Amino acid sequence: MDVRKKTVVVTGAARGIGRAIALQLAGHGADIALFDLNAAELEETAGLCAAEGVQARCYRVNVADEGEVCAAMTRVAADFGRLDALVNNAGIVRDALLVKVKDGAVVGRMTMDQWRAVIDVNLSGVFLCAREAAAHMIALGNGGVIVNISSISRVGNAGQSNYSAAKAGVESLSVVWAKELARYGIRVGSIAPGFTHTEILASMRPEVLEKLTAPVPLKRLGQPEEIAHAVLFIFENDFFTGRCLEVDGGLRL
Repeated sequence: MDVRKKTVVVTGAARGIGRAIALQLAGHGADIALFDLNAAELEETAGLCAAEGVQARCYRVNVADEGEVCAAMTRVAADFGRLDALVNNAGIVRDALLVKVKDGAVVGRMTMDQWRAVIDVNLSGVFLCAREAAAHMIALGNGGVIVNISSISRVGNAGQSNYSAAKAGVESLSVVWAKELARYGIRVGSIAPGFTHTEILASMRPEVLEKLTAPVPLKRLGQPEEIAHAVLFIFENDFFTGRCLEVDGGLRL
């Protein structure tokens, strides 16, 4: 896909990896529809994208809400006159041990609220956005690309039962959709970032960051722009579908 003049929806676009993806695509000539709940930072991302000479519009959307997702995708198709691609990037963390034990006694559990919050956004949100985007792509008849952001944690990371389950599901869904949607000219891929230098990690203490990077063969965090570059690769390589790109500095959990 040549992204120039194509319309791309990026979820979780207000900051971090989502903003980097939006800017990467805008820099290559794509018009960008930005989804997030953080209105102020979303407007900032839109301004940065517009500075690249493309259209950029903001949509305040809770990706876990079916009604909001359906309405927003319909608005995007109407506002831009097309819908060519989706990057499912929105995600949250609510880390906790399955059970927390102290002195042989269980003193805590991962709560259902923690479980549901992550599954709702990180898995159900991906499902809803992909379903609605694919429906519009098929109706418009131009094909398209869907990229879902998974994680290195998809293989199972201690303290992340909810997040690991969701991100494993994201990779699996990408394979299913690649098989189902190929007949309509829609390719689907996923990306599994390793630990990446976003606002959350940047706020950590130096000694904590050192522990994170120590097992990484490249001895550093990834940069949001490196994840964004992987998204562009999937968009531009028309023979890529149903696979997951690992962008993790060689780290294995």
